[in-house]
Amino acid sequence: MTLALNPIAFSLGGLEVHWYGIILACGALAGLLLAVNEGKRYGISPDFFMDLLLVGVPSAIVCARIYYVAFQWEDYRNNFWDVFAIWHGGIAIYGALIGAVIGAVFYARAKGYSFLRIADISAPSLLAGQLIGRWGNYVNQEAHGMPVDESFLRHTLHLPAFIVDQMNIQGIYYHPTFLYESLWNVVGLLLLLWLRRRPFLRAGELFMGYFIWYSFGRFFVEGLRTDSLAFTGPNWLASLLDAIWSPMSLLFGDAGSMASGNIRTSQLLALLLIVAMIAIIVYRRKAGYANVRYSDPIVSSKAAAPAAEAERDNAEMSVSGETANDPK
Repeated sequence: MTLALNPIAFSLGGLEVHWYGIILACGALAGLLLAVNEGKRYGISPDFFMDLLLVGVPSAIVCARIYYVAFQWEDYRNNFWDVFAIWHGGIAIYGALIGAVIGAVFYARAKGYSFLRIADISAPSLLAGQLIGRWGNYVNQEAHGMPVDESFLRHTLHLPAFIVDQMNIQGIYYHPTFLYESLWNVVGLLLLLWLRRRPFLRAGELFMGYFIWYSFGRFFVEGLRTDSLAFTGPNWLASLLDAIWSPMSLLFGDAGSMASGNIRTSQLLALLLIVAMIAIIVYRRKAGYANVRYSDPIVSSKAAAPAAEAERDNAEMSVSGETANDPK
């Protein structure tokens, strides 16, 4: 493979620092800054989100790898130690999200915060991290779509030369699916930033809205990719997914090929998440479980307990003082 860009940014002795890692770090930093800035509106310390990042990133990486290996087990069953060779590639974004959510649930509860309130603050951060992180795929010329004519990229989509040239892999041009998803996430980020200032938004709904938006875009972009995790399922389900995706063919052409299976895992999961998140939002509103608004104060139960105890102590001291000074 001939890269238009060198994936290695620089070397320190025998250590090679890749652009992919730098880009992912920039995505994490951008997400952290967004969360810290929004957290200040609720009086949450920046240290809370820094520690949340330290908990969320490792759990995201571990679960992303587990998710990938689980659906590619045939490639690892006879080479078990390769399961741990994450530097060879092989992580899945939905697995990373599952891991990040698990880590965040435990951390938020340990600090006495409602997970949904913290997840709402973090939702724009997730999209910011993803839209930046996808450019790591650009540098590595990976996670691309089906072959496409150069003229389609230059003259139909009017993409700049630096993107078109990087999509030339061994003389063949490919759909820059990293770019399609990144742009979708830019629009989603702006939408979430707008939504979080709307008075009708209830607690938890920005986080669920993130999953709806990201999953919708991922469903259609995933159909163009050639490296999708897939499995063999019922033909009616495969036909349903193909039918939902079919409008994309009007602009982008044929769907990407699959090495095996007939159902793309990410497409099916995306569709299930969209339905589930919409159903949860509707149910919580109808059942009266969505009384807390996004704009309402966020209070840690761990911080509230000492404050209440101090208030009781002050009240007792006040009563004791009045008794001692009673002239009777």
